[in-house]
Amino acid sequence: MRGSLPLNLGLYLLIYSFLGWCTEVLYYAVTRRKFCNRGFLTLPFLTSYGVAFDLMILALPALAERYWLQFLFTLAVVSVSERFADHLNRQLGPKVDWGGERSRMLGGSLRGLISSAAVAAICYIAYLLVHPLLLGVMALVPEVFKLAAVWGLFALMAADFVGVLYTLRTGGVRAYERREAASSEGKIAGKMTAAVWNRLQRAYPGIREMSPEEQEVYPFARGVCLDKLVWVFLTSALLGDIIETFWCGLVNGQWMSRSSVLYGPFSFVWGLGAVVLTISLQRLAHRDSFFVFAAGFFIGGAYEYMCSVFTELVFGTVFWDYSHMPLNIGGRTNVLFCFFWGVLAVFWIKIIYPWMSRIIEAVPALAGKVMTWVVVFLMVCNGLLTSAAMLRYSTRAVRPQPASAFEEFIDRQYGDAFMERRWPNMIVTGQAI
Repeated sequence: MRGSLPLNLGLYLLIYSFLGWCTEVLYYAVTRRKFCNRGFLTLPFLTSYGVAFDLMILALPALAERYWLQFLFTLAVVSVSERFADHLNRQLGPKVDWGGERSRMLGGSLRGLISSAAVAAICYIAYLLVHPLLLGVMALVPEVFKLAAVWGLFALMAADFVGVLYTLRTGGVRAYERREAASSEGKIAGKMTAAVWNRLQRAYPGIREMSPEEQEVYPFARGVCLDKLVWVFLTSALLGDIIETFWCGLVNGQWMSRSSVLYGPFSFVWGLGAVVLTISLQRLAHRDSFFVFAAGFFIGGAYEYMCSVFTELVFGTVFWDYSHMPLNIGGRTNVLFCFFWGVLAVFWIKIIYPWMSRIIEAVPALAGKVMTWVVVFLMVCNGLLTSAAMLRYSTRAVRPQPASAFEEFIDRQYGDAFMERRWPNMIVTGQAI
């Protein structure tokens, strides 16, 4: 990949957003016998495809020759991108009923799962067959042309996004009619609103503007929802890293970061553990504490065991080993730590989570949504970059020469010395699948 990595990723986002739009337009033309300008934007771009391909371009080279793992990653990326786009549409248009448009796999149906798998297969085949050809073409394009294309098209996309957002936030057709009746000064804005609204109606046939009576105002992160779980994850990952750092420092005399990622004091094991406890035990909050303890004992132990298995199989690394402790289970967990998980479950469900939930729900809705998705974006990037660095660290001993420009970047930024400083207790097994 020649030139600046951010510049190339921006160009790939545009190209694959356009190709994704072409694919969906073609599909609808064949199945419904008519042209349909698909997507949120008026321009021919479906950015969820562009984002998905950028993530694939960054991550898949690190999974070289692990084709099944590459496909699973592609499926996950495609499904999450669809879900994010679906969620974003609904948040940006609070006065709009989108007519039942849902994401595929994460929409909750077997048909959706099959549909997502088909889309992921198409994307993966395109990555294997089309992307190498595109790399060759991109190498011939001067950097100045790339820069002009990226900045120019992103400016147009930003203007397009603002126009659509204005239409959705003001309420669509009825707002246009009110402007027309009120004065002639709003004609240009009104005509733009009507044009955008008409296009959205063609792209989403069931879309309609909700009446004021239908527009129920919900507090931010109501119930056990994605927004709330994001903040549960972030807070627990931060506190877990701090607690574990002090614990290891006081007990073992070793002061080191217990973070799971390259940047920031965040332990994903603790963050995901809090999410698992919340989802699995929240409905048991009214039950006796002993019952919650027993559930946390087994769920926490199983979760810790699976985390150990996952990191060893996928990354070829071992972050903890309890083989020297009594009553251990394969060195991956032990009865003492299962007991701690049980105690933590009681405190979490009975005391900590209800208090944290009230604080999260008190955040203003708009500010909360913006901050949530900023956190999601940063954490996903941090996690993907960490995964790539760990995979390259485990393969560097047997394959010192990088196989791509991205691996060159990883070797340069996160070499062996960096990884050993960051995780001094990490053991490379060389058994990643």
